[in-house]
This record gives sequence, C-alpha cells and structure tokens, in this order.
Amino acid sequence: METVFDFLRAALPWIAVGLLLAVLCAREAGKKKKEEQTGDYGTEGMCLGMCFGTAIGTSLGNNTGIGISLGMLIGLAIGTCIKKERQDNDQKE
Repeated sequence: METVFDFLRAALPWIAVGLLLAVLCAREAGKKKKEEQTGDYGTEGMCLGMCFGTAIGTSLGNNTGIGISLGMLIGLAIGTCIKKERQDNDQKE
C-alpha cells in the first residue's frame, strides 16, 4: 500500500500540470471565436479551489502543495464552465 501512495505523490503534480495545460488550451481555442463573451468565474474558482485544496490536503495528511495545485486546477475547471450573466444598467431604469 505504501508503494501506491509513493506513486500517487510522484504522479499527481505531473497530472495536474497536464490537466492545467489542457484547460488553458481549450480556453484559448474558445477565445478565438468572435462572439461577445460575458466572462466566467475562473478567477473566483481558482481562489476557492486553492482554499479548499489546502484544507483537504492538510486534513488528509498529504502534501499541502499538491492539495493547493489540484484545488486550484479543479476550481479553474469548474469556474470556466459557469458563465457570468451580463448586467446592463440601462434596463434597470
């Protein structure tokens, strides 16, 4: 069982980097479309993911750095899927 944990500790940072590159490439491909974008919650998701990743990584006794990086990655992925709605001040009058 110890060898499985050793493998996971060695492989998780590389998996996180690969997933992050995939998310960033997909995000850049979406920006090439010339449609009006309203924005997304990517930054907020990264911040919350980093907080939750730190808490979960510390409570499970794993490396805190891995928890931070995986939490940030998962938060970015979820945050980019949720689009912000555009609010016009002219319609409120």
